[in-house]
Amino acid sequence: MMKRRGFVKNSLALGLGGVVSKVNLEDGNKTKPLLRIAHLTDVHIKGDDMIPARAANYLKKVLVGGNIDFILNGGDAIFDASYDNVTREMVTNQWAIWDDFISKTELEVYSCIGNHDPWWKAPSETDEMYGLDYAAKRLKMPHRYYSFDKKGWHFIILDGNHKDTKLDAPQMEWLENDLSKLAANTPVLVMSHYPILSSTCAWSGGQHGDYKELKALFFQHRDKVKVCLSGHQHLADEVNYNGISYFCNGSLSGFWWGTGDKESAGKYFYQQTPPGYAILSLFHDGSVENQYFPLEVI
Repeated sequence: MMKRRGFVKNSLALGLGGVVSKVNLEDGNKTKPLLRIAHLTDVHIKGDDMIPARAANYLKKVLVGGNIDFILNGGDAIFDASYDNVTREMVTNQWAIWDDFISKTELEVYSCIGNHDPWWKAPSETDEMYGLDYAAKRLKMPHRYYSFDKKGWHFIILDGNHKDTKLDAPQMEWLENDLSKLAANTPVLVMSHYPILSSTCAWSGGQHGDYKELKALFFQHRDKVKVCLSGHQHLADEVNYNGISYFCNGSLSGFWWGTGDKESAGKYFYQQTPPGYAILSLFHDGSVENQYFPLEVI
């Protein structure tokens, strides 16, 4: 069993087509979104138990509705490269399976690095497969942290895989500069593997160690930062603080592709959260909807 902490998600209306979370959006003024984005996280793909076929079937369900502009991958793409017993062959095989899985869509995929993606037990730190840079390469990321723009929205992808689950100093400086150079009222979505703020973290760890620093920085740029998106917990919740919506969405793999344990509310659930994905609708005025779609229900 993988090392995990006990979490409890806030209420989800399971089996009712997901939950819609609205931020600063009045129904009477609702307009067509500028962007529709699929958020997949914690796929944890590997070769056993028909997992590649099951994951491919899930991806079809994500894409069947169409009208998705691109995919945000929240990390932990492969099952695990971080444990002590992982070999080079195991890492190479898992990334090959990921490549095949993600090739089944022609949509652009923007990724962040999860804690299970880097191989820390390579023979040396000079090995080309060691650590974060290799994971970023396999995920086709331009850097382990980066930003980009789409239709007036600015997207920031963070790497929290450092001591105490914090951003390293150069990255924090880059983030401060990236936000500062944006025009006032530019809507921003921040994605990291780990939650910056989540109700599930009240039960244990699992969030950014520098959440206080990030909270203060985002407050300085509260006219810009609208959404912080994460995974990692395999649980789904939402928190709104200082006008920023923090969405932690559940995992595509649910109970790491297993059927669950005594805490699971249903087959493939992790505790009370089923495997699933989210669709985010982003609007011109900085409003957002986050809808989580369960892939298995009771």
